[in-house]
Amino acid sequence: MPRQLFVFVQLEFPWVLGPSDGRYLLRDGPDAEPERVVVVETLGADRAGAELPGPAGWITRRGSRRREQAVEPQPRPAPVATTRVTVIDPVPLSAEGQARAWLEELDRERDVEAAVAIVNRVVHSHRIAAADPYVREVSAAQALVTRAGWGEGEQVASGLWLHARELSLRPRRRGRRRDRSWALRPQERLAALLSGRSRGLLCEELTLRARLDLDQGRAGHAAVGLDRALTAATGELAAENRHDLALRLAELEELRGGVGEQARAVLDGDGAGLDEEVVAHALGRLEAALRARTAAGI
Repeated sequence: MPRQLFVFVQLEFPWVLGPSDGRYLLRDGPDAEPERVVVVETLGADRAGAELPGPAGWITRRGSRRREQAVEPQPRPAPVATTRVTVIDPVPLSAEGQARAWLEELDRERDVEAAVAIVNRVVHSHRIAAADPYVREVSAAQALVTRAGWGEGEQVASGLWLHARELSLRPRRRGRRRDRSWALRPQERLAALLSGRSRGLLCEELTLRARLDLDQGRAGHAAVGLDRALTAATGELAAENRHDLALRLAELEELRGGVGEQARAVLDGDGAGLDEEVVAHALGRLEAALRARTAAGI
């Protein structure tokens, strides 16, 4: 019988993701075919010793609390655990030539982002199952290393392979946002926020959460969150009485109605009728308004 080969994308992150070590089978529904197998393995931080991964990536120790003791003025960095996640295509290949062709034709940005979306699906489900709000999604840029390759079944299910290649990825760009980074001046704004010279808006955090949901394929979550973000934004931006934002504020007011309809459809259980383009457009315009606000140094 010819051996079966399975292709995979593997990422390593410098913290404990949250889900327990093991193999996770993903389906789109109870009767659907398997989509992916995800293998989670925690590495480092004295796995065989006294340390265990705790909630949201913290490292805890077995037994009772350690006794307090003096530490050196220049202590060594504390050991940390890392997580290796292997995203496996469950459809086997019968020839090594097929596996080599798959690797040669791999679209690095698209296929790695697809693998990260699968990882985030597992992480998001764990956050809900564990009721732990501090478990967080990941991005491809946060991985210490990214690999792609193939191996036999039990081999790849253990995070190993017959052949793999370390991938070199370019930083992800989103539209023209990279070209406007000068206007955002994140370090200057951070200093202003921490010193009390500026304030963060409620809508800014809500907008970030809506963007995360939309990027991770949770359009319904994004619609409901964006509805709240627009409500907050129109009130908060109007209160600042910024004449340079008047046209943008009027545009956001016009967009509220359509987003509100999408959010109500989701909350009424009619997620199938959700128009993702309406949500994506309105979110982009809200992000543009907030960028314009911070361009003035606020």
